[in-house]
Amino acid sequence: MYVIVDIQGQQFKVKQDQKLFVHRLKEEEGSTVEFDKVMLIDKEGNITVGTPVVEGAKVVAEVLAHVKGEKVLVFKKKRRKGYQKMNGHRQQFSQIVVKEIIA
Repeated sequence: MYVIVDIQGQQFKVKQDQKLFVHRLKEEEGSTVEFDKVMLIDKEGNITVGTPVVEGAKVVAEVLAHVKGEKVLVFKKKRRKGYQKMNGHRQQFSQIVVKEIIA
């Protein structure tokens, strides 16, 4: 069984006991969070599609940790002008594990 759920504007295909990284959540580490924007449910080939969400369905997950992603370097240069600029960015993520799918 899997579901497609919307978490902070991004859609994820999740299963029971699956770990995934999502954009940083406000909840503390170890707390439980519920996502109720379930768009699709697949139970052994029986597919239910929401319009736009499936009523009464939700995903219960636990926040494991707050981490930073890999560093992304942004380098700008204009040739023959002496202009160079380097900038780095690390995205904030939350690692969650799906505890329960209520459908």
